Amino acid sequence: MMTSTPRSVRRISRFALVATAAVFTPAALLAGCAGTGSSSDGQWVNGTFVESKYRDPIQRSALRERAVDMLLDATTASDPQTRANALEALTSAPARLETIIGSGLGDSNEGVRSVSAQIAGRERLRASLADLESMRSDPSIYAKLSAIYGLASLGSPVDQTPMASALLDHPSTRVRAHAAFLLGELGNASARGLLTDALTTDMPRAGSAELKLLQLQIAEALIKLGDDEQVQAVRAALYPSRPEELEATALAVQIIGEVRDRASIDELIYISAYTDEGGRAMPAEVRLAAALSLAKLGERRGDFIADEYRFDASPAIRAQAAFVYGETGRLENLPKVENMLDDPDPRVRVAAAASAIRTLDIVQSRS
Repeated sequence: MMTSTPRSVRRISRFALVATAAVFTPAALLAGCAGTGSSSDGQWVNGTFVESKYRDPIQRSALRERAVDMLLDATTASDPQTRANALEALTSAPARLETIIGSGLGDSNEGVRSVSAQIAGRERLRASLADLESMRSDPSIYAKLSAIYGLASLGSPVDQTPMASALLDHPSTRVRAHAAFLLGELGNASARGLLTDALTTDMPRAGSAELKLLQLQIAEALIKLGDDEQVQAVRAALYPSRPEELEATALAVQIIGEVRDRASIDELIYISAYTDEGGRAMPAEVRLAAALSLAKLGERRGDFIADEYRFDASPAIRAQAAFVYGETGRLENLPKVENMLDDPDPRVRVAAAASAIRTLDIVQSRS
């Protein structure tokens, strides 16, 4: 597998406890912005000077092409996570994606194959049917289940029984979570009963933290299939009482953005501004996840959180900050994103390239 879990099981690493006391002191996440002004070389937008080149459609097109080329190069990187993330990001450039997805489906790493199969199904890449059919006998359960998802998404008749078996019987909580995610993505309401049964299936050898992550993944799938009652289970995971629950908190924050639970906007704002009695904030992973989900819910002014972490010592945190910039889609962040294209870590460069494309697409949609 990759050094991190495939997208379908979430790329969340365990992180150290930073805050435990349930004392909330919300800051102004949605603070007012400065006024605007202009000069011959650029324009002030929301308190940030935006160079003229970022307002020039030709320059924007050049930046987008540079980002796409970087992602194409990254699909051959030595690090499998970088390859997988690059393929994910190329969904914003479908014509280029079609020329490269075959390499992902045949990748030596099971995580990359799994992600590629999901992309092929989600993006309706019918040219991938033969590769997906071959992957049904893949030695990796992750890749095999993703291939079934890909085939089903493309309308190909395929036996989905292995998904049900993995969800109910596999000894790994991560494999079960993978199956749950894929069933939710398929959108077949007939799977609701199966997923509900999976919530109560006993796994005596699994730890409580692992079970919580699995339950959240199943809850997300059920929400996608129309069971809105499961939203309460996701919201309940937002407030950890023990250090080992922080990973579940980060996942719950992500899910809220994925299922577009706008009723939880205030909760995400509290989490992003949380400090304990010693003045310590939530872990960076949680705060950045909150900013990303808020952006997906239409609250695109949490990019100041990304500003706090874009020079972090951890490449994973810098990459997460880059993704926040992309989802907020604000023109004034393009200089920061372009600078991150030169980051020494390939994971950050891929995140920045994806962010540049996402930002430009959002800006274009507003014009």
